[in-house]
Amino acid sequence: MHAPAMERERLVVIGAGMAGLRLLEELKAACPGRYNVTVVGAEPEPAYNRVLLSSLLAGEAADEDIRLRDRAWYGANGYRLFTGVAAQAIDRAARRVTLKDGRVLAYDKLAFATGSEAIRLPLPGAHLAQALVFRDRLDAMRLKELSGPGKRAVVIGGGLLGLEAAYGLARLGCKATVVHAADRLMNRQLDDRGAATLRRSLETKGIGFVMGASSARIAGDTHVTGLELASGAVLPADMIVMAVGVQPNVTLAKAAGLDCNRAILVEDAMRTSDPAIFALGECAEHRGAVYGLVAPAYEQAKTLAAQLAGDEAASYAGSLLSTNLKVSGVPVFSAGVIEAEDGDEIVTLADPGHGHYRKLIVRDDRLKGAILVGEASDALWYLDLIASRAPLGPLRDDLAFGRGFAAAA
Repeated sequence: MHAPAMERERLVVIGAGMAGLRLLEELKAACPGRYNVTVVGAEPEPAYNRVLLSSLLAGEAADEDIRLRDRAWYGANGYRLFTGVAAQAIDRAARRVTLKDGRVLAYDKLAFATGSEAIRLPLPGAHLAQALVFRDRLDAMRLKELSGPGKRAVVIGGGLLGLEAAYGLARLGCKATVVHAADRLMNRQLDDRGAATLRRSLETKGIGFVMGASSARIAGDTHVTGLELASGAVLPADMIVMAVGVQPNVTLAKAAGLDCNRAILVEDAMRTSDPAIFALGECAEHRGAVYGLVAPAYEQAKTLAAQLAGDEAASYAGSLLSTNLKVSGVPVFSAGVIEAEDGDEIVTLADPGHGHYRKLIVRDDRLKGAILVGEASDALWYLDLIASRAPLGPLRDDLAFGRGFAAAA
């Protein structure tokens, strides 16, 4: 039986993205009907799959492919959903959230799932309408409108998001060039050889690269005409995409007086410095780590739902960071350490002709890190070996050849 609505505790979730939705799904499993839940989202639509934005841009996925739950699902499960309205202020003493449109929501418990926003470089010319970021569905739609055969796009940033944007734009017929400050792509996830292998594969898809370059200004008076580099060189462009990272959305939490560092500080129960307020996903900082991936957010949602269901022992211990995706159609996997230390063994397997590269780092007979580019079917097996910290023993000799070979041996 559901408790009468009057007696149920009021839970307000600020943020209607993937982390917020996952919390609702976990609550439905852990304690259906226990809370009177209201979800507030600044974007105009309910949560969608942000991971597929580059596919949406490239025309490989349609709007319905990225949808997660329709509005009816929220209502059917007793969740009130407000979209297109941001939370403006939190009064912790009165336990009230004021929304931008003036509505006031009372809460007994509050959860932040506000995610992050794309960093916009403060370059001269960044105000021009064709200088964009690539973070949400509307960004993808705007880029699509500007794109087409013969259009020139310059993407600032050679990390995951920048490469995804460049691939999507190239698929739409644009001449796409990536400008990256570092000397290798995805420098947080890949070593030099892995990055070089990925770059060669992307060049065959028509994407150009300018490495070790910093941006000075966006050229153009009324619309974008190019990107001027610090070297003085100008790359002609009809649009500029800034994909230089994200920053956690913590303005509201800071204004409410919650303890924040880079993001909102939480302990293992996902609780903030206010015992009635929790945080999860990209806006949360746990044991010094802020995760920009969806898997840790889902693990955090499970812990938080268990806590809210009354399981005080539920705790989140952190996530092993791994990247396992298709970057612009090229499989890339990275987990654990990417550079060896003294005494480590390095096992590499490379087939440049096929664009395949595999590097494993072994320390004290345990797998400490793995990088796979071009072929990543054994990624989860390697991830399990890293996470379990189990001695490799006889597996060691056949490690590089993958799971099937090692099992047969």
